[in-house]
Amino acid sequence: MRVLILLLMICPALVWAQSSEVKPDELGIEVLVGERETPPYVGEMLMITIRGMYHRHVTRETLVQPDLEGFNWTQLGPDIWGEERIRGQKVKILERRMALYPVRAGTLTIGSFAHRLTLTDEQDDWFDHEILTAPVAIKVLPIPAEAKDDWWFPASRLRISDQWSNAPDQLQPGEGVLRILHLEAVGATPEMIPPMPELTSPSAMIFPHPEKRLVELSPDGPVTHAFWRWTIRPTNGTSAIVEPLTVRYFDTVGRVLREASISAQRVSYGDVTPAQQSNAAPPDAFRLPGIASLILGVAVFGGGIFAILHGHRFAGGLGLRRFRILDPDYRALFRAARHGDRSALRKAAIALLRDDAKREGRAAMLKDFDTKIFGKDASEPDLQAFARAFARGTRVKTYG
Repeated sequence: MRVLILLLMICPALVWAQSSEVKPDELGIEVLVGERETPPYVGEMLMITIRGMYHRHVTRETLVQPDLEGFNWTQLGPDIWGEERIRGQKVKILERRMALYPVRAGTLTIGSFAHRLTLTDEQDDWFDHEILTAPVAIKVLPIPAEAKDDWWFPASRLRISDQWSNAPDQLQPGEGVLRILHLEAVGATPEMIPPMPELTSPSAMIFPHPEKRLVELSPDGPVTHAFWRWTIRPTNGTSAIVEPLTVRYFDTVGRVLREASISAQRVSYGDVTPAQQSNAAPPDAFRLPGIASLILGVAVFGGGIFAILHGHRFAGGLGLRRFRILDPDYRALFRAARHGDRSALRKAAIALLRDDAKREGRAAMLKDFDTKIFGKDASEPDLQAFARAFARGTRVKTYG
């Protein structure tokens, strides 16, 4: 009795699953459009899901999409196959999620998706069968009049982070700082992000870098990351103000135009301090430790005697320059020049700007050097000639 009941339960299912006749309720596929209260604007993301239900075994399958004329599109990941229980029976489910972007206003049609299947009949032979989705008409609105004069940038969410390589108000003399603006736009593709703006300042040298754009897929649609980068350095030896920036976008969730503002930023050297009051006590004179003073005194005295004996007049500055080999910053400067390392050369040059007597000339030389390697008409300077001139503290322009 139990065997008979089992056969009665299995046999109809087998016959239903393997037959050359395909009943209408055995296979189905449709296009589901994401619910929304208002029609989309041109360029606004429209989420759709192609969903198929299969009550019988599928041996092979290919989902063919239409031309999607009037839309740009991106598929949000691979097709997903799974199972659901519908009216007590297990049913195979296929889902493909896509983001469509209408390119013109009016009524656009999402054409039929064709699912080409290979099924089996009673003799377990294969045969082909195709099911189609019904076309879907979509009403698309033109770009709002108040946004026609700006870059049209619809996104469901926009996040902007302002990052600096160093503290912008604590730079070393002659040092620059790298600024990076990171835009994260949900529901937007890379070409929808506005062009990188021009960063301006009345008293800073700004070198823009090529922008980078990346995209990742998420259940909420494409997420585009844009990176805008600039190197900034004050040109007046003290500080500079970088002007604010504004990014306008259309909030597709709130259905309103918004404006994201990046505030102005002060860029300055760390030793910029308010002027001292006239009654302030003068700083203590710099004193070397006793042994160091003795060694330096003997060396200078011996150098003077040597110069007199050889019929040369001894000059204090010239004598002290003979001790550059003992200074690690000078050694680093010349070593970087010999090896052609521009980054290490510039780092050593910035360290040598502490010499107040030569700061003005060296700062001007470093500015010329930066212009040559970072400017619009960039060139490769003679690093060793620059190192020699910078060590002397005399501004020359023969190293280009």
